[in-house]
Amino acid sequence: MAVTPLARLEAETLATLRRIAADFTPAVLASSLAAEDMVLTDLILRNQLDIGIFSLDTGRLHAETVAMFERIRQHYGYQVAIFRPQAAAVEQYVAEHGLNAFYDSVELRHACCEIRKVEPLARALAGKKAWVTGQRRSQSMTRSALDVEEYDAARSMSKFNPLADWSEQDVWDYIHAHQVPYNDLHDHGYPSIGCEPCTRAVQPGEDVRAGRWWWENPDSKECGLHLVDGKLIRIKAIVATAEGK
Repeated sequence: MAVTPLARLEAETLATLRRIAADFTPAVLASSLAAEDMVLTDLILRNQLDIGIFSLDTGRLHAETVAMFERIRQHYGYQVAIFRPQAAAVEQYVAEHGLNAFYDSVELRHACCEIRKVEPLARALAGKKAWVTGQRRSQSMTRSALDVEEYDAARSMSKFNPLADWSEQDVWDYIHAHQVPYNDLHDHGYPSIGCEPCTRAVQPGEDVRAGRWWWENPDSKECGLHLVDGKLIRIKAIVATAEGK
């Protein structure tokens, strides 16, 4: 019997995950609880791989996204580790700029993402040898040159994007074939899901990440989790200031 393209992708991705579990312990999957990360969650948990799974609860997530924690627990018997932003840094940002100041400028939006996402990510990755993401090349122009394996110099660790070669159709074919639970927002025009005030549904034919920070230019549409241009240094200064250090 001929091997289907999806079966080939699944086998290649599983081989990558097995190598991560064998050679990069401790390793973790940074899950946004969106479709791509649910594919990786299913592969990891169904095959009992030694890769932890965590997610960032920014405090601004959709209710449907938060509900995924319990759906994963019920379906797989696994509790995703949750990392949240430091309250002092959030309070300082809101006091100085306003709750939704991220609409005012790219700089303020990046600052919000750094507090709510980048700093918690640093805590989640502390002591790990590698982290895994659900990024795909076809998601956006900022990810078009994505490699399956790369080195995260800012964090001095390996980083893997096992779904880099997958298309959106591949992701959904896998989810339906394996009856993987997924975020209900995907059924309502949300191919890419982030914080509630920064995510909208997309129209037919729009880029899959068009609903993320839709008021910005496409080349600025990253939150800082996957950038290595000094943001980790700046977030430490922001948090330290908020804590009075």
